[in-house]
Amino acid sequence: MAEPPVVPVFCTGVSAQVRRQRAKELGLGRHDNAVRYLGQDFGQLAEECRRSGTLFRDPSFPPAAASLGFRELGPGSSKTRGVQWKRPTELCPRPQFIVDGATRTDICQGALGDCWLLAAIASLTLNETLLHRVVPHGQSFQQGYAGIFHFQIWQFGEWLDVVVDDFLPTKDGKLLFVHSAEGSEFWSALLEKAYAKVNGCYEALSGGSTSEGFEDFTGGVTEWFDLRRPPADLYQIILKALERGSLLGCSIDITSAFDMEAVTFKKLVKGHAYSVTGAKQIPYRGQALELIRMRNPWGEVEWTGAWSDGSAEWHAVEPALRQQLMVKMEDGEFWMSFRDFLREFTRLEICNLTPDALQSRKFRKWNTRLYDGTWRRGSTAGGCRNYPATFWINPQFKIQLEEVDDDRDEDGGREPGCSFLLALMQKHRRRERRYGKDMETIGFAVYEYVGRSGVHLKREFFLANASRARSEQFINLREVSTRFRLPPGEYIVVPSTFEPNKEGDFVLRVFSEKRAGTEEMDDKIQATLPDEKVLGESEIDENFKQLFRQLAGPDLEISVTELQTILNRIIAKHKDLRTKGFSIESCRSMVNLMDKDGNGKLGLVEFNVLWNRIRNYLSIFRKFDLDKSGSISAYELRLALEAAGYRLSKRLHELLITRYAEPDLALDFDSFVCCLVRLETMFRESPGFSRPWTWTRTASSPSTCCSGSSSPCSPDQTLQVPSTTPRRFFPFFWLFSAEKAG
Repeated sequence: MAEPPVVPVFCTGVSAQVRRQRAKELGLGRHDNAVRYLGQDFGQLAEECRRSGTLFRDPSFPPAAASLGFRELGPGSSKTRGVQWKRPTELCPRPQFIVDGATRTDICQGALGDCWLLAAIASLTLNETLLHRVVPHGQSFQQGYAGIFHFQIWQFGEWLDVVVDDFLPTKDGKLLFVHSAEGSEFWSALLEKAYAKVNGCYEALSGGSTSEGFEDFTGGVTEWFDLRRPPADLYQIILKALERGSLLGCSIDITSAFDMEAVTFKKLVKGHAYSVTGAKQIPYRGQALELIRMRNPWGEVEWTGAWSDGSAEWHAVEPALRQQLMVKMEDGEFWMSFRDFLREFTRLEICNLTPDALQSRKFRKWNTRLYDGTWRRGSTAGGCRNYPATFWINPQFKIQLEEVDDDRDEDGGREPGCSFLLALMQKHRRRERRYGKDMETIGFAVYEYVGRSGVHLKREFFLANASRARSEQFINLREVSTRFRLPPGEYIVVPSTFEPNKEGDFVLRVFSEKRAGTEEMDDKIQATLPDEKVLGESEIDENFKQLFRQLAGPDLEISVTELQTILNRIIAKHKDLRTKGFSIESCRSMVNLMDKDGNGKLGLVEFNVLWNRIRNYLSIFRKFDLDKSGSISAYELRLALEAAGYRLSKRLHELLITRYAEPDLALDFDSFVCCLVRLETMFRESPGFSRPWTWTRTASSPSTCCSGSSSPCSPDQTLQVPSTTPRRFFPFFWLFSAEKAG
């Protein structure tokens, strides 16, 4: 009997994050060890298809309406009527993957507004080494053909190996999207499909910045140049970039939506991405003239001004040179003078394979470090410096610059300094477009700092200190990057969205010319609590005993329902507190936590401990209810917890807000009490929790599944727990086990 097929299961949550981080440290995600996207193994799938004599059909990105789009290209839209998915073998008698090598004329834009991506692909063809990192060798429609192809794409710090079938969307027998001018070549159409798969659908590729494509095909970092204020040596920068295999793109900014793809008098397209494919300084009428070559990914509509195809200026150029440079066919590629380029275009993007200063006359190896981070409402999404009340809650990273740049730097005369480049990239925004999300406006600020490591800086620091440097602008692009040169010292980088409470995931990349220490500034989980004196029955005040007898009834014990009645009667007398009352689940949780003898009720001593805690929580709550609204905000919660003696990590703050806050990010008193009771019980009954948690690779240590499952973890998913930790307090997820109070 044949064995059932193994279906890969993709996990999320803490255990999956730890496993992923560990695999990354072992080299997974490098180009030579790419992550199999969605767990699909190209070699295994291809072999299975050949063995069974079938052509591959991708279940994870099927030839169906949902793969096209969600709005303009959504199911039933006018633009998708009549679309048929066909394999290249159905479109022409002898399809080819690549004909005579990949060239920039293989990329002609179709009905999709992804000129930015196609400009990046066109630039990729100028560097064969880079091209075949993305488009692996050995793929064909003849030898070993099984209807399956694969491409390697960089995404947020790791390379993915992306598998696709060769069904392509067509209309009236022609490819709907990117196609080659030659007609029977399909590598560019299949690469576009792989990129659409990673981003969720084809429509997600509409509109963007060429730098996105540049970086996703190289893992490099992009720098921007405003052509209205260009550096004096920009042409030399472009020449060096082309020599080093950097990818270059340019565009003309638009002033309104009506300008999008409007064609100028001399046939340049506004709001459209062009790739820069060459630059040449030539002798012209006794002077050296700087020319630049560009390509429109449409494959047509070319510049008609000076130095365009067939223009009169070419007649004054030496014949051999003219023959070498002159482009006569309408293929979207053209030359223009550098002076006209600066006058007509407004933005230039250069993606460096390493962020070596293009102005440098020598090659320098940069040190790189990458951090993943999140912005979450109420806990880590504080907005920019314009919002001083919340700016401090953003994630923080420290850079320690120790070694100055080489003294032999060509810009001699500058003060000694340390060069580094920061690149902040928001993650997965294209994939989330179908859910109404788009790029957030992002940026970062840099502060000089001397002090303890591993401590999240508070509001007072940012109110008292001005930023030492910042990103050039906050902008709604996928990535913002800026190069800096600062004196040796310690600096704090604070990445943020422009407005607070904008959620997202991000990657912060730090490139430094010399060795530099970097770390995330995050508080270690610990608690400093005053000694809690547990009184014996004989020590408890007689007035309290009498109150207890009235509340508890004949059995002299307080049940869950009795506790709910007691707390809600008391809280109702405090008109200044916002509350919906303690729920039965909250009270059951408190009884379970405080019940020492396990009978499901609270005796006199147990109730006395809970009573004193709640009185203490009330005084803290009122102290940090700064606006006297009867509730505390998510930001005030962080300060209140610190006043109560708790120092918690960024991740734990995120979880607490998710668990206990209302939709308006406020905490009622009952939710605040539930949160504090759980935290205090955990730390008091489990002293090991005051020590930092550490993930260890071990197959023998006692463990429980990190995801909360009763099933044992695999050896590489084990969480080492302090031996004093009672199993019922493992791990922090028990904080969130009951339904939300109220």
